[in-house]
Amino acid sequence: MIGEAGLTLAVLKEIDIALTSHELIKVRVPGADRTARGALIDEICAALDASPVQHIGKILVIFRPRPEPVEPKPVPRRGRKPRFRPKRAFQNH
Repeated sequence: MIGEAGLTLAVLKEIDIALTSHELIKVRVPGADRTARGALIDEICAALDASPVQHIGKILVIFRPRPEPVEPKPVPRRGRKPRFRPKRAFQNH
């Protein structure tokens, strides 16, 4: 939701985080007229490399494809291998 302060850097950062994890989000813009909301969705999409999907009333729907996950590199093991320790059998009395 964009508040009275408008589109700030903090709001853009939160929208970026939401787009990274969800791809498709809704942003509510209370109090702005239709042309201002149209300009706002264009500004958000230009700043975050996203695409506008829909603009219905005070709700803006924005899409950005999720980035490809980076495969972690395996960490080479160092030192000695752990010794083999056989399991002890339980003794029945």
